[in-house]
Amino acid sequence: MTDVTLDASRGSFRPGRAALFLSLVVLALLFLTPTLGVILSAFKTTRDIALGDLWSVPATLYLDNFVEVLTNPSVKTYFINTLLVTAPATASSIVLGILAGWVFAKLPFRGSETLFLVIVSGLFFPPQIILIPLFKLFNRLGLIDTLWPMIIVHTAMGIPICTLLMRNFFTAVPNALREAGLVDGANEWQVLTRIALPVSLPAIAVLATLQFTWIWNDFLWPLIFTQSDDVRTIMLGLVFLRGQYTVAWGVQGALALLASLPTLLVFLFFQRYFIRGLTMGAVKG
Repeated sequence: MTDVTLDASRGSFRPGRAALFLSLVVLALLFLTPTLGVILSAFKTTRDIALGDLWSVPATLYLDNFVEVLTNPSVKTYFINTLLVTAPATASSIVLGILAGWVFAKLPFRGSETLFLVIVSGLFFPPQIILIPLFKLFNRLGLIDTLWPMIIVHTAMGIPICTLLMRNFFTAVPNALREAGLVDGANEWQVLTRIALPVSLPAIAVLATLQFTWIWNDFLWPLIFTQSDDVRTIMLGLVFLRGQYTVAWGVQGALALLASLPTLLVFLFFQRYFIRGLTMGAVKG
């Protein structure tokens, strides 16, 4: 009996599976190597990094980099500006995506499919092609070097993905739920907010996590639309956070770690719904 068990356990080893596992480990290490470099630099002095001593584990943790970041008034401004851009842009794009997705899924009209394709087509063109037109537009409106261009652009660019995901999700919601609500006297708005939205939390969690992460980590639009230090966001602030004579690698590493905390917290907050939303529809029956 023991020999049979051993033979079965030995027979379960598959070279292909081992090769796949090894490949994933190698890819994970390659992906995490830059992160490791940032973590190590955050706990070292600029002198140590300049001398090439980056990849060794420090004997003592140098925490002055974090102290300098936390006491720098510009860093506080960067965080506040990023939050002022990310929060309304994320919320606005998701709300508009929910409304548009509900209409396309449950209230179709003549030409709705064409309009849906036009909106979703916004996912397929690179943002660089609209840099100059948008800069000229916001400059003419007097909004350059304010937070409004970033809020407007991120909201508009988030509508296609939010509309696509919410439309697909609402399509899977049984029409019987909507019809039952209408029979009970609810109007379309009440059906959406009281019946459809509670069951769509996984999809909303996915959008909230992705939108917050994309907008928080954005570098392109703040670089185009901001000029003064008072309206820079955290990712742009990373570039301009320098020492008096040299690049403050350690300080930048510490700020990079602190800047990643909000997106990590958002993911942890929505983790349960996020995983459900990603796997929804993967299993039938």
